[in-house]
Amino acid sequence: MHLQTLNSPNTNLYPAITSTRYFNPFPVTDSFTKSFSNSKFKNGFCRFRKRVSESPIVLRNHGGLIGIRCEGSREKDDWFYMRRAVELAKKAIGCTSPNPMVGCVIVKNGEVVGEGFHPKAGQPHAEVFALRDAGDLAENATAYVSLEPCNHYGRTPPCTEALIRAKVKRVVVGMVDPNPIVASKGVDRLRDSGIDVTVGVEEELCKNLNEAYIHRMLTGKPFVTLRYSRSLNGQILDQVGLGAKESGGYYSQLLQEYDGVILSSASLTENSTFPTSQEPQAKQPLQIIVARTPKSPVQIPLLTTDAATQVIIFAEKDTEVNPETSQQGIETVVLDKVNLNAILDYCGRRGLCSILVDVTGKFGDLEELVEEGLEQGLVQKVVMEIFSSWDGRKEIEIQTLKDLEREVINLRKLQSTSSKESVLMEGYFLLNW
Repeated sequence: MHLQTLNSPNTNLYPAITSTRYFNPFPVTDSFTKSFSNSKFKNGFCRFRKRVSESPIVLRNHGGLIGIRCEGSREKDDWFYMRRAVELAKKAIGCTSPNPMVGCVIVKNGEVVGEGFHPKAGQPHAEVFALRDAGDLAENATAYVSLEPCNHYGRTPPCTEALIRAKVKRVVVGMVDPNPIVASKGVDRLRDSGIDVTVGVEEELCKNLNEAYIHRMLTGKPFVTLRYSRSLNGQILDQVGLGAKESGGYYSQLLQEYDGVILSSASLTENSTFPTSQEPQAKQPLQIIVARTPKSPVQIPLLTTDAATQVIIFAEKDTEVNPETSQQGIETVVLDKVNLNAILDYCGRRGLCSILVDVTGKFGDLEELVEEGLEQGLVQKVVMEIFSSWDGRKEIEIQTLKDLEREVINLRKLQSTSSKESVLMEGYFLLNW
């Protein structure tokens, strides 16, 4: 699923995406993809040799945009290749947390000689794979990296040193890394070694690629998105659109992209199932169950031993928790009062960068949680699916989040797309970057 915008490439881009394919404001069309059809990727590595520009002017259609790249125009080239680096980075959606997604393209004399992306935490970074792909051709070439190369030893050596050893002539950086142990140190190291460095090419596109990572680095808390479905008159619905849960559907992709999903205990029964992503090789999110209803037992679907490690219950002291949950290996955290701030602190300590609050069906346990989160500015984004139906019940019986409905009008960068059954809208509250 794609949303298209008609901004020119020189405008200030703030596409409303969460490192996602389905909200890509510049979707890659077939004509663009075919030019890279010879690429072969394995663990962030690809082998690719193709002259990108063989004529003075090349026209490329980018989802409604006509991009004109003139041979020898460095600014146009930078824009073009950085977009390619972002597309490479997206191949690891849902796999790199708590690390960011990063893509790298090595270009020499108008030819892409190396490409790579960071496949997952603990694996080599994008620059390493791209340099391996380029080999000796990396000397005097230009490296396009969507995020500033690291300059410290972690689980992998510094990427700055790899670029310096490869004798690249120039490095183009999409955005500076907000991680305090990196923040401009990589750029400084490259410049000190005599490499020409350009920073801030397609910066907003690169920021939106890693919005959860950036938010956690700046605030210490996970990035929070609120998802819900509603009728025309504001009733919260226990449904998603046709195909949304299937592979390629927006709901399936959301679950792939978030580290954890918060659910109300009232929406679960022994016969229900936890929401799971159907994307190929998706890493399933941590299931976070909120239980705030006194004397109401928490029902958990039957789980395998491995699945139980992906479930945690946050319960208030007067809430009854089924003893079988501990026998299943499910962790339970009992608090005097369960609130979103406490949950986010816990998730932050566990290294989670992003949380999806999924409001469905009976959401009583989440109502106060969401309202508190909105008041305290803990929710960054809203994904709302609106169905063309009208709930006929009396207004007093309709389940709605009135505070949320009032806040929705303040969303920024609002975008929408339609399907046969519904309209999907998303927008942001005030961000920290």
